Amino acid sequence: MVKVRNSKQIENMVIRGEYKQKRIFSIVAHIDHGKTTTSDFLLKRAGLMRPEDAGAMQAMDSDDEEQARGITIFTSVVLLAFDDPRKENEDPYIFQINDTPGHLSFTGEVSRALRSSDGAILLVDALEGMMTQTETNIRLSVGNEICKPVVYINKVDRLISELRLEPKEVYERVDAIINDVNNLIRELQPEGVDWTVSFAKSQVALGSAKHGWGFTMEILQERKIKPTFVFEKYKEGDIEFLRKNLPLDDSLLRMVIDHLPDPIQASAYRLPKLVENVDFNSELGKALTSSDPKGPLMGMIAKVFIDPKSFRPTLIGRVFSGTLRQGDSIYLVNRRESYKVKRLGVMEITDLLDMDQVPAGNLFALFGFICPSGETFVAKEYADTFEDKGELPRFESIKYSCEPVVSRSITPVDPQDLGKLGEVTSKWLMADNTAKFSLNKESGEYILSGIDPLQIEILTKRIDRQVKIKVGEPIIVYREMVTKKSKPYHTKSPNGHNKLILYVEPLDPIATQLVLDGELNELMDAKTMSKILREKAGWDAKEGRKIWDVYEGNILIDGSRGLQRLDRIKSYLISAWREWCSNGPLAKEPVMGVKAVFTDADVHVDPAHTGYSEIATMTTAALSLSFLDADPKLFEPIQKCDVKTPNGTEGGIIKVLTQHRGIIEEILPDGAYMRVKGKLPAEELSKGIADDFRGATQGRAFFGYEFAGFEPIPRALMNQYILEIRKRKGMAEQLPDGSNYHRFIYVRT
Repeated sequence: MVKVRNSKQIENMVIRGEYKQKRIFSIVAHIDHGKTTTSDFLLKRAGLMRPEDAGAMQAMDSDDEEQARGITIFTSVVLLAFDDPRKENEDPYIFQINDTPGHLSFTGEVSRALRSSDGAILLVDALEGMMTQTETNIRLSVGNEICKPVVYINKVDRLISELRLEPKEVYERVDAIINDVNNLIRELQPEGVDWTVSFAKSQVALGSAKHGWGFTMEILQERKIKPTFVFEKYKEGDIEFLRKNLPLDDSLLRMVIDHLPDPIQASAYRLPKLVENVDFNSELGKALTSSDPKGPLMGMIAKVFIDPKSFRPTLIGRVFSGTLRQGDSIYLVNRRESYKVKRLGVMEITDLLDMDQVPAGNLFALFGFICPSGETFVAKEYADTFEDKGELPRFESIKYSCEPVVSRSITPVDPQDLGKLGEVTSKWLMADNTAKFSLNKESGEYILSGIDPLQIEILTKRIDRQVKIKVGEPIIVYREMVTKKSKPYHTKSPNGHNKLILYVEPLDPIATQLVLDGELNELMDAKTMSKILREKAGWDAKEGRKIWDVYEGNILIDGSRGLQRLDRIKSYLISAWREWCSNGPLAKEPVMGVKAVFTDADVHVDPAHTGYSEIATMTTAALSLSFLDADPKLFEPIQKCDVKTPNGTEGGIIKVLTQHRGIIEEILPDGAYMRVKGKLPAEELSKGIADDFRGATQGRAFFGYEFAGFEPIPRALMNQYILEIRKRKGMAEQLPDGSNYHRFIYVRT
């Protein structure tokens, strides 16, 4: 029943295939749990790989860096055609698959892949069980992106041949994993549905991607065999029999067909929760929820693939309504720009299979321009019907599970390449917008910030292929935050002709996160912002309508009444505010969680006296003086740490964690293992803690990390940290007291 791919068949199934025969899903898991090895068996089933190569080739890891490191870094997309062996004379199914990374560094790839998916194969290592990134992936797929899951428990062979567990012990371990997964699914699943998984209902498969076998309950019943059959074959050493008679691809194929939704089913419940500015009783709303290829065009760019050799960008995404055609002019909603689709098709790992059209309910790939991943597009002629482009329908911003907390400076070997370096880096960050970069105007260096050192290492290698660069050592990125409301500060411009009264206070955590997640952004009108803050953060509607800017977890509010000539200085004030947010008063670390409110201003009647430097200086002075008056603290990034270690070795793990300023939160038994959960400053990850874990357990511990947020540095260490950062940045080695700004304080005489 092998279905050998040919381009005409794939094209026909994409354009004309029935929706009930389509499945769009991602394969997600913790690092090294076996996603890419498992994907080989789907490629083999579709006729793209020899049976003997499946499980060993890891064909979806096509990048040189992935092959060298043995990990998935970039999501790979492939379209495969399958027959269902249980149904004769039925049209084939088309699977559109995202094979995603498991490493924390590349979790942004997972979020973007899930946005364009309807379901997920959640893969769990039978030996390690549910790890930190497993939990993250369930939160991303079920909670954030509303993707229905099925579960494949991999590496069951290790329980049999390495741990030599009895069948009863294996069943208990499998049940424990399913319960852990279901507890989290139950917490996150949409209201009114039950997405928990059951082995009895064949929503869970067990197997070994290394050895190529797997089964569901349906398969066991169909073939009239018991699970103990597997143990007998391992005892006999007849693994080939299992591979031949219980092929892994068969169980995966059945789970996807039977338990993951088709595009029409999924769109009905996903899109009302993912799309903004749409009346779902309108023509577009109805087309979105029914995946109608004849409706108005709307889609999303979920991934930017930049070829590491040619550096040519390919945009990969999904059409959710209407039909995208080669030659179409599309309007990018967030960037407010129009582009023409020069080449269109679907992605087959690294190749683009050309097509002249891609209807709703399908992934696509196109050439012709570059834009950030996460961008919404509509037909240009549809966009032209909106006078206010801010009211165009758009997908809500993709939520990422991590923040950029590690930085490295990058400078061109040839100083004349500084501008080119900025262009190249911007392009790579369109592909991975979990990273950020900025230009340090004083040093002339670009500062590249990412989730962890590995992400930055991969990015700098890519950048170096286009512009030769020098890379600084990794540096932890902190946050500067206030803990109370300041008194108002009255400042004046250097020429004395303009004045401003402003105070700051802590921004509530919900509003802070709404800004960080992009649910509140500068493209929104005041009415939309006010509604979101009222409904989600309990704000007063009037205050929400006075927002001037939202930026990096901070909000600027116009708390004044009836002032003249404010519009003249608005852009200058916002620009100064953003610069200040990026370089806080304590140590020029980013400011976060601040609400700044100006209550009065005096703007000179002559524009010659209201230039940028005049407005920016008094704004920065007011912000800094208010900030330093509001009991500011330096906050450090914290990682959740999850270590699974053999019974009797947990003492060594606890010792390592406490030596690295870690906090133990939970110690739980887990079969032959103990699970130690805690929190750890991100700074400690760069000090060799992974080697310390291995050394304390003779290399037998499994561990993972997940970003947990920011917490204040202990008071006894805070001043030391501030002074060390200031010294590193060439600032005055003294705690800031605002004296630099005293000359800009306005005092009535």
